[in-house]
Amino acid sequence: MAIEIIPVHIENEIVRGDDLVGIMLASKTRPDLQDGDILVFTQKVISKQEGKTVDLSQIRPAMLATGIASEYGKDSRVVQLILDQSKRIVRMRNGIIISETIHGFICANAGVDESNVKEGHATILPDDPSASAESLRKQVKEKTGKNTSVIISDTFGRPFRQGQTNVAIGIAGIEAILDYAGTKDNFGRTLRVTAIAIADEICSAAELVTGKSRRVPISIVRNYDSYDVSDTTNEIIRQRSEDLFR
Repeated sequence: MAIEIIPVHIENEIVRGDDLVGIMLASKTRPDLQDGDILVFTQKVISKQEGKTVDLSQIRPAMLATGIASEYGKDSRVVQLILDQSKRIVRMRNGIIISETIHGFICANAGVDESNVKEGHATILPDDPSASAESLRKQVKEKTGKNTSVIISDTFGRPFRQGQTNVAIGIAGIEAILDYAGTKDNFGRTLRVTAIAIADEICSAAELVTGKSRRVPISIVRNYDSYDVSDTTNEIIRQRSEDLFR
């Protein structure tokens, strides 16, 4: 059976406290949910719904943020917000700041984003994206009776490759990694280290219908044979002891 990716159009801007599941279920483009559907929500709508939109006029940059902003031609308030959301700065070069977020993600600007919000504001990542995904999953079950999985996606760059791709920053009810270690390949050899980041791949596929300006912040991935497991995105983050680059 072919996998389907179904866009869910949302006409109105999401604001703090909105019932995201109710809005999704009211969308004219949403088909009836089925057991096993995977719902992919973009980070931006989760951050807006959870009140993670920051008024930059309320930010008071410290000396470090002011210095970095001056060197890189950035808004010092945005730089301060990046520092506030970071465990550490990984690289700074050519106006680009790569950091490790307080969640453990490595990405540009610690996930601070000024796109698709009103002037003078920026969004930050949810405090606990996997908890957010689990909450949405439970709400879907309560409202529809359907057993679904939920993934929260965001757009990250990639070392050594041009362009960005969508990855999972929060998951609920689906495996993060599909581990083939111990299974046989087509020639009978035992696979030892092959592990596929299924949650990330689903996010990348979903981005084909969501885009950045189509008013499609939610998509439904259907007919993927997922499993009801309790993974979080901690399963995807490589442990420091296994990481060759830090």
